[in-house]
Formats: sequence, C-alpha cells, structure tokens
Amino acid sequence: MNQPATKVLVIGYVWPEPRSSAAGGHMMQILQSFLDQGWDITFSSPATLGEHKADLPSLGIHECAIELNNSSFDDFIRTLAPDIVLFDRFMMEEQFGWRVEKHCPDALRVLETSDLQSLRDARQQRLKEYLKRKPEADDFGAVFCDALDEEFQLMADSDLAKREIAAIYRCDISLMISEVEIQLLTEHFKVPAALLHGCPLMVEAPTAAFAPFEDRAHFLSIGNFRHAPNWDAVLWMKNSVWPLIRQQLPGAQLHVYGAYTPPKATALHNPAQGFHVMNWAEDALQVMTAARICLAPLRFGAGIKGKLVDAMLCGTPSVTTPIGAEGMGDDQPWPGVIERSASALAAAAVALYQDPEGWARAQENGRRLLARRYAQEIHGPALVERLEQCRSQLAEHRRNNFTGSMLRHHLHKSTQYMAQWIEAKNRSV
Repeated sequence: MNQPATKVLVIGYVWPEPRSSAAGGHMMQILQSFLDQGWDITFSSPATLGEHKADLPSLGIHECAIELNNSSFDDFIRTLAPDIVLFDRFMMEEQFGWRVEKHCPDALRVLETSDLQSLRDARQQRLKEYLKRKPEADDFGAVFCDALDEEFQLMADSDLAKREIAAIYRCDISLMISEVEIQLLTEHFKVPAALLHGCPLMVEAPTAAFAPFEDRAHFLSIGNFRHAPNWDAVLWMKNSVWPLIRQQLPGAQLHVYGAYTPPKATALHNPAQGFHVMNWAEDALQVMTAARICLAPLRFGAGIKGKLVDAMLCGTPSVTTPIGAEGMGDDQPWPGVIERSASALAAAAVALYQDPEGWARAQENGRRLLARRYAQEIHGPALVERLEQCRSQLAEHRRNNFTGSMLRHHLHKSTQYMAQWIEAKNRSV
C-alpha cells in the first residue's frame, strides 16, 4: 500500500521571485528538491503579490494567502495537517510558530534563513560608522573583517541577533546558505550543529561551451535595488569604482540591472559616462552571458551571492570584494578577482577585461567551482535526507534541544496573547 505523500507547508515572508533575488531563487531550488520527492507542497504568505512572482501552480504547488494576527490561520493549518512546516525567514517563525506548534505539534519545523540578517545588519552599521570617520575612504580592508570573533562582537548585543538566533533554536532544523555562517553560529554563538543544515544555492553545473571572450562586451552589475547591499554597491560603483575604470578604458560601458528600480537609481543613469541603469532584466542569464565582466563591489552583506553564481553559470568572470566572495569559494582559484579597494577593483576589472587568456582561465574556474560546491543533484537529495532523518527521530531531537523548548514556551505564550489582542482590536475597529 502506497504511503501518502509528505505534506509540506511553506510560510513565506514574500511570494518567491526567482528572477528578482537570490533568496527567491534559493526558495525555488528548495521547492524543486521537495517536488522531486513527490511531496505535496502548499505555499502561503501574508505578503502582497509582487510583479515577478513565480508561477507556483504550474509546478503543482498549491497557493494560499494568509493573514497576520488572524485565527483563520488556525483553521487552515488544522485542515492541512502538514508533516513539515518551513518558515521563510525568522520573522515568519515569530508570527506563526506558536500557531503551528499548537495545532500541528508533530510537524517538523524548518527555518529557511536565506542569510543571517543580523550579520548583514551589523556589517551595514560598521560600514556607516567607518564612513562617518572616513567619508572619502577608498580602501575598505578595515571593514572587510576576516575574524569571526569580531563579527560576533558586532552582533552579540543587537536585538536582531537575539531574535534571529532564538528562532533558530526554536526550530528543529535551520537551513544555512553559507559555511561561514554555520561556523559563526556554532563556534561563537554556541548553536548546536544538530540544529543546522548547510544548504547552498543549488544549480545544474553547465556542460556546454560558454560564449567566448571575443563575443562579449561591456561590464554588468545586477541585483534587486530593494536589497541594501546592492544599492550601496551601485553608489560605490558610480562614485568611486566606475570613474577609475573609465579613466583607463574611456569607451567602457556599464549596464546596471535590478528589480524594483527606484527614482534614486534611475537618476544615476548617465550614458555620457557609460553608466546605464537598465531596470529589471527579463532574463538575467541572457544579459549576463552577453557581458564580459560582472562587477559586484559589495561593501557589506551576508550569505552567498546569487549574482556571482549566475555569473559562473554564464561563464562571466567576476570582480568582487571579500564580502562578495565570502563562503562561496574554496582553496581553488576564484573565477575572477577579489579586491578590497576601489582603485584595486578598477585596476583588476580593466586588466581582466583586456586579458583573453586570464579571462578564459577565470571562466573555467567558475565552471569547476559550480560542479564542486553547488550541484543540485548533490544538495537537493542531501536536504531531503536530513529532513527525513530528523522527522524519524523528532522526539529525541527535541529533547536534546531544551533551550529551544524553553524559548518556545516563553516567546510563544507572549506572542499568542499579543496576536489575540491585535485580532480582537482589529475586530472592534
């Protein structure tokens, strides 16, 4: 007799937009891993629909809009009775975790962190403070911190870190996109390794020939403008990096693509300077394949960068910073160049742009890196195996996580009463 399909409920912070952000792409890769197992998936979210939302029903995924602070969710989840609940970002666990535990206590609770938002926020604050002291700074070696104990010191007193790491404890498994973040959590925040699972971006490594050097032209930058690290990178390119490139390559052109382009971004468009703000790319891989160099001068951030995985998929060498490359490579050569200052980034970009042999080596380094570290055929089944293993030992797993049980007891009670108060208040209005 066939066993019923495993039921998965995803509670999304937003509806996934794989062509707008790496987070959206990663969610779709996770969903595909579940679909490959024949699992029955329902995706829910309290968010409004975005412009570039994925067509989930065409994949056989059910959709359901849900509301914050509304007991209608209780009826919904009781009826659905999922075996696994995946919270997309810790804020969704804060909002809905107590309801999930109350009505489906035996469901495996999984947190998709996307990246450590508290780490990203701490780095952003550090950059702001650095720029207050040195507004004309060119070299950001002091900002690109290699020591995780210093990152811990930055984060440890923040409310955001306390909220985010508490959510990790309250869940049975948290999906971590970066090995660096796993190391930070286990070694410095003392989170048990049993609560974490490394789940990077998952792609099929390209096997076909890439477009060659001579068929490529121009520089490209891409990233959702709503994501603060991307916007900072665009400003740094505009004000510091790109002028240095144009000094050495007067005819150089930079095409800047991004979803949800705000007026402040379109105001930077300046064809005379070769700086073209192109808005959203209908097909990010197509425009990446046409470019010769991907520029990603990120001064803060966390996780691993979808734009750099896309660059490797397209055979486009990248010029980035230690933040951009963090957690993405290994002991083999990076598929491009990593530098810490505007002048060094510009010099590297110009040199690579004019070096067919070095460019071709970087292109192949990217192909090999994808095969070593990002293969869907490896990480997808590994994710499913870890979840099934945890489900089979759930009672023991939870007993070994007393801290998580304690945090759920205290937070979920207070969250429940607050949610019920808000719902009652909304009904009386």
